[in-house]
Formats: sequence, C-alpha cells, structure tokens
Amino acid sequence: MNAAINLRRIGLPRLIVHFSVLVICILWLIPTIGILVTSLRDPGQIASSGWWTAFSGAAETSAARLGDPSTARQDGPNYVISGSVFDSEDAGAKGSVRAFGTKVAAPTEFAAGEAADIGDGETLTVNEDGGYVYSKNAPFDDKRGKRVYLSVAQPASFTLDNYRTVLTSQGIGQAFVNSLTVAIPATIIPILISAFAAYALSWMHFPGRAIIIAVVVGLIVVPLQMSLIPLLKMYNEIGAFFGIASRSYVGIWLAHAAFGMPLAIYLLRNYIAGLPKEVIESARVDGASDFEIFVRIVLPLSFPALASFSIFQFLWTWNDLLVAMVFLGTGKDQLVLTGALNALLGSMGGKWEILTASAFITIIVPIIVFFALQRYLVRGLLAGSVKGG
Repeated sequence: MNAAINLRRIGLPRLIVHFSVLVICILWLIPTIGILVTSLRDPGQIASSGWWTAFSGAAETSAARLGDPSTARQDGPNYVISGSVFDSEDAGAKGSVRAFGTKVAAPTEFAAGEAADIGDGETLTVNEDGGYVYSKNAPFDDKRGKRVYLSVAQPASFTLDNYRTVLTSQGIGQAFVNSLTVAIPATIIPILISAFAAYALSWMHFPGRAIIIAVVVGLIVVPLQMSLIPLLKMYNEIGAFFGIASRSYVGIWLAHAAFGMPLAIYLLRNYIAGLPKEVIESARVDGASDFEIFVRIVLPLSFPALASFSIFQFLWTWNDLLVAMVFLGTGKDQLVLTGALNALLGSMGGKWEILTASAFITIIVPIIVFFALQRYLVRGLLAGSVKGG
C-alpha cells in the first residue's frame, strides 16, 4: 500500500526518467571501470581473460610436458607415468587445473579429474592440483614426454607495477607535468580576460557594444583547424622579430586562450547580464567604481558560470593533441599526455597493461576536476541560457 502511494506520488514518467538516467550513467562508467581494472591486472591475466573476470580469477592456457618414458613403471598389464604437470619446465604459473587436452586446438577437451581415452590404448588423468596419471597397455615408445595443454585457473592478481613502469620508464611522468603546465594557465588566462570583457559588455555602455557582441558570437563558430596555419605563421614572425622561440608554453597558452575566449565571453556575458540590476545600481549610488563592483559583487555571484567554463576549457586543453603538437612541438620533453599516449600506441600496441595505465593517468585529472565542480555546471549553464541582458 505504501509502495503504491509512493509510486503514485513520484509518478511513472518521472520514475522512467530517473531509471533511464541511471542506466545511461552506468553505461558511461563501464569503459572507465574497465580501463581502471585492466590497468591494475597482471599482464598474463589480461591476455587470457576479460576485465570483468578480474575478481573471480582467470583461466590461463599453458602447455606442459609429461614425465620421460624412461621413468615409466609397470602396474599389472599397464605401464604408468605419474607426477605433476607443474614440474615441467614448459609449464606456466601454478594454479588449479580446470581442463586439459592433448591437441593445441582443443586445450579444454577433457575436464580435470576425468580419465581421458586418448587412443592407442593410452589414458590420461590430470587432477585439479596438477597431479597426473598417464598409462598405456604397452611400453611407451616416445623418446620424449607427451605434451599436454592445460587450462589453469589463477587467483585474482592486482599490481601497481604497470603504473610504476609507465611513470618511470615511458615518459608519461614528464608528459603529465607538461599537460598540467599547459592546461592550468590556458584555463585561467581566458577566464580572467573574458570576465572583464563580459562585465563591460553587460553593464558598461559605450559605442559599438552590440557589434562587439555579434562578433564574439560569430567567432564561436570559426573552425579551429582553419586558423592554425595563419596563427602559427604569425607567431613565427613575432618570435623571429623579438628573438623568441615560437614553440613555447607562452605560445600555446595564448593560442588556447584565443580559441576559448569567444565561448567564455558569451557564457559569462549572459550570466552577468542576468544579475539583479538593483544590486549594481545600489553599488554605483554608494560610489563604487566599475572595478570595485566587478571584484566585490559580480565575481562572487558569477562563480557558477566561471566554474562551468573552467570545466569546459580545462577538459579541452587537457585532452588536446592538435594544438599542442602545432604550437609546442613533438619532442620527448615537449609531448603532452595525449601525445605520449599516442606514441605508446605505436610502440606498445600489444601491451594492454601499459596502454590502460597510461590512459587512466590521462583521464584521472579531468575526472577529479569534473566531480569537484560538477554541481556548478548545470546551474551556470542554465542561468546563462535563460537570463539575458
């Protein structure tokens, strides 16, 4: 009865919306969880099973060679060789044998503990602990021990060695520092400039203000790729004139700031223009200057909008590869995280433990930034979209 009342109170459409959002969130999280789990697994288990089996262990396929025929003993009419498959030099790590086989194409043909008839009067039993009994109704004529294939269950194994390898020997540590050096100033600079511009376009009256607003809106749709070549050419000419290297952090900071400011001005201007007019006018009546109004009133009230743009700008600059390669370079000491990870794809395409560890190092900072500021994201965007001046 209470459940029915609660369901009626919530409403079926709203319940469906909440359930759909939950499903979408779970689907979005699955790849991230997969990368994290894979980056912490043993390389052997990564190659043999999917990340979703990580906590239940993994089955690894390996080969082993049974004892030498010269060690066979006669047991009635049969000749028997016994021992442990894990004593073989070819055997992999010890574990619990799930299945075995005598053909490489069928390594799980027989279950562990099953007496397998492998033809020619031969039978083989491999137990879960690796012990085996190999018998034949005639003397063994093989010169070497018979080769068998095993499916061995390994307990769940997690390690931080993948991250140690990446941070110390793959250059990701330096690339991580380079990305922070690029992303932090490239986020702060356009916010500072755009906040001043947004206040001026919202509350200061001067000729040509409408034209400037229209130009800012138009610049939002300018393709980034179209402006890279002329912008780099201009940087090279300025650098040659002043004797400054064009490929430097200053260059990429200015480039990211230029590409990010149109959107920043648009968002902040819409938000600041929607602030209570009475508060601004009261401050002016009390003798406050525009700079004092901006610093003491507008900035504190505009924090949601500032946080919204900060998320967008930081994620853009952190994940950027094209602008970093053009304005910073591709040297080992200049690569950002995305560039270093791209290089790893070519040199270590088969080492998933290295690639996933590198990928998670790349996304951990954006995840932290997003969750730290996400409560301001929707509030800032919605306020900027429905309020205008």
